[in-house]
Amino acid sequence: MSDLSNIRIDGRRLWDSLMQMAEIGGTEKGGCKRLTLTDVDRQGRALFTQWCESAGLTMSIDDMGNMFARRAGQDPSLAPVMMGSHLDTQPTGGKFDGVLGVLGALEVIRTLDDLKIKTRRPIEIANWTNEEGSRFAPAMISSGVFAGAYTRDFAYGLTDADGLRFGDELERIGFKGSEPVGERPVHAFFELHIEQGPILEDEAVEIGVVTHGQGQRWFEVVLTGFESHAGSTPMPRRRDALLGAARVVELVNGLGLAHPPLAVATCGMLNPYPNSRNVIPGQVFLTCEFRHPEAATLDAMEHDLRDGIARIAAATKLEAEVKKVFDYPPVPFDAGCIASVRRGAEAYGYSHRDIVSGAGHDACYLARVAPTAMIFTPCVDGVSHNESEDIKPEWATAGAQVLMHAVLETADVVG
Repeated sequence: MSDLSNIRIDGRRLWDSLMQMAEIGGTEKGGCKRLTLTDVDRQGRALFTQWCESAGLTMSIDDMGNMFARRAGQDPSLAPVMMGSHLDTQPTGGKFDGVLGVLGALEVIRTLDDLKIKTRRPIEIANWTNEEGSRFAPAMISSGVFAGAYTRDFAYGLTDADGLRFGDELERIGFKGSEPVGERPVHAFFELHIEQGPILEDEAVEIGVVTHGQGQRWFEVVLTGFESHAGSTPMPRRRDALLGAARVVELVNGLGLAHPPLAVATCGMLNPYPNSRNVIPGQVFLTCEFRHPEAATLDAMEHDLRDGIARIAAATKLEAEVKKVFDYPPVPFDAGCIASVRRGAEAYGYSHRDIVSGAGHDACYLARVAPTAMIFTPCVDGVSHNESEDIKPEWATAGAQVLMHAVLETADVVG
């Protein structure tokens, strides 16, 4: 293996590309709103296509709208080393979530071209459709279809809040490709991403070597009581669904605290009915979710959730329905790919630590079909999914530098 430690990317060029992409869907507060399969998403895809073609890459698009920009290798029969992430954002998203992984990968290619570095295997950049899931749920749908977790027809039938279908919108923006999804071979996959949490910045660590993706379980809970007059119904006679929901929120928070340091637990939605100021709520819909890298801990949290809700319902004279709507198993990343990332950090002298991803990423589905690993950079105050999301240029440079090292090590440098 060649010594790659003297190969350096152009950090300023990477930063300029990030800032130029951020203008597409830019918000007044400095973030981005580039929802998937919108006209703004189409503009971002068009700019990415332009940049890839200028770099001499061959662009292919599958029938889920996933984009693959290919740099030829010496042996075209070999499966490519793939790197990438996503260009879509949250409604009040930032400039870097996902985008750093796509444009960091583009900078890797530009650097290889500048230095005339050749590889035995082809190298590809992927832009995965609808990673965020903010317009069409669930998240990571297109990498999920690619990996066989969902069917294409299921994805096409998803609708947004206005009733518009995923398949129709994909066709409308002109990014429904002809390549059947999932038929593209992948030798290995690397995803560069901001941490979306505070650990790396708090510890002044430059690179997170991601060893696992958290498992996730999502639940929908319906508590049913009886709506009645807020002024004339005595306290002992009430069947207050919102009171029960408040206790469920407390329960969920406690379950997260009961499994430190990696467990997190959240109630993100709560809809009381009839939602009138002088009516005791007769029904409440709420969501709960748990995340942890070990299935046994998720099992324990789910058991305690169901048991706790049953006790709360009995104490508050409510009926309770608990439905598990999403069960995403923990993802251990590939040991060889993880080692490549770690060697990259060491080769360039970056401080680094092993870390578990608290968020879902396209890499978690790619791990089902190819050896996969992730690289984290810090983000300011750990803030993400927010217009104030921010990173430092040197963090972006370090992440792309390590990405390049891992990809070159895996794609086999020649000459």
